[in-house]
Amino acid sequence: MIDPVIASRLQFALTTIVHIIFPVMSMGLAPFIVFFTWKDIRTGKPIYERLRRFWTKIFAVSFVVGTVTGIVLEFEFGTNFAAFSTTAGELFGGPLAIEGMMAFMLEATFLGVFVFGREKVGDVLYMISAVAVGLGTWLSAVWILIANSWMQTPRGYELVTENGQQVVHLVDPIAAYLNPRFGYMFVHMQNAAVESVALFMAGVAAYYVFRHHVWGYQVEDVDFWETTLKIALVGLLLTAPLQVVHGDMYGRHVAETQPQKFAAMEAVWETDSYVPEYIIAVPTDLADITNPRAKDLFGIGIPGGASWLASGGDPTAEIRGLNSFETEAPPVAIVFWAFRAMVGLGFWFVLLAFWGGYRWYTGELFEDGLLHKALMASSLLGVLATELGWIVTEVGRQPWVIQGVMRTSEGVSPGLTGAEATLTLGGFAVVYLGLLALYTYVVARIIRSGPPPREELRSTASPTGEVPASGVANDD
Repeated sequence: MIDPVIASRLQFALTTIVHIIFPVMSMGLAPFIVFFTWKDIRTGKPIYERLRRFWTKIFAVSFVVGTVTGIVLEFEFGTNFAAFSTTAGELFGGPLAIEGMMAFMLEATFLGVFVFGREKVGDVLYMISAVAVGLGTWLSAVWILIANSWMQTPRGYELVTENGQQVVHLVDPIAAYLNPRFGYMFVHMQNAAVESVALFMAGVAAYYVFRHHVWGYQVEDVDFWETTLKIALVGLLLTAPLQVVHGDMYGRHVAETQPQKFAAMEAVWETDSYVPEYIIAVPTDLADITNPRAKDLFGIGIPGGASWLASGGDPTAEIRGLNSFETEAPPVAIVFWAFRAMVGLGFWFVLLAFWGGYRWYTGELFEDGLLHKALMASSLLGVLATELGWIVTEVGRQPWVIQGVMRTSEGVSPGLTGAEATLTLGGFAVVYLGLLALYTYVVARIIRSGPPPREELRSTASPTGEVPASGVANDD
């Protein structure tokens, strides 16, 4: 059987990796849906009603599956990490409870009005419901990220011994909740969510635009997909450059507050200056491939790049090596390559954004088949980049569950056996992968079905509620 610590970590990693997909979709869709709703109410143009109704379906599915998969994560703290919950429950449990009482209830209450109440409430209340749903979605992220960021840079607490066990007591809520990491995590995560959804929208729209304009197939709702592509490109132009710039700031902050994690991100084993930023690095001796402390590397890198990133501009700055820390290093290969893949994707998204913007400017946005193929291939890469970022964040913090306070091995439930942990790992793998498959199937069906027919739109109806004889409305 698998060691209970390893099995518990694998189980939490699996459930989290699957779960993250759904809040990324709902958080990223929220500002777009608020915009579509506002334009629908303000202009009455059918195109915005169609956009709102179509993307709201995917938002609602993401919210439902995200709720189901997210609740289980909180239970895992009790079943697999009971010692951690006992030690940090006073501080860690508060934000999670507030998230449920404040953000989730706000979102869940108004989601019913937003999804089903367009014909039953006035424009003002309907707009309020859209904003409330979006606000609730983002507030959920606030409290979840407060809890996680405290695990990265714990502040505002004291350790006391109760019944022979050390327990965290909250002494300064402001310092704890607004810890040094929170702002960086919130901006980076929320921007990543919007960027991921912009890529997804652009990829889906590019498929239909490509079929119509390049392949020559007759796509009935091509005007809908053309508008979607333009709006998605605006979102990508706003978020992709910001993510790269903010990522540079975030990396510098990690170097200051979690130097061991930063050393793992750069595979720096010995304290050194003028450290290169390796793009590719492999051991020169094949026998060292499985040796996590291999030092002799063949690499392609930017001289002084890692030092420049850590210091904010000094290529000769010193970086503390992993061998200088008393605790064991995190899994360096995972952190090193996940970080590089994430950064590489980030720059690719910037290139895509400016490529699309340039084609839009020259009037060739709908005719550039190569751009369409690139957008289609990249439609899910934003979610992948977000997953990679969380892998760097969580794996890079090891061996700590609370940085400098509690090791992950100390946080596992004391009575948990390897057999129990392995059994639940297998069970959750089946359930979560099944939910992911079901979610993928439902979203694919929504996309294949396309936007709502024009004859079903409110904006095509006469004041008496009857649809015009033509059944067709101008989307302009």
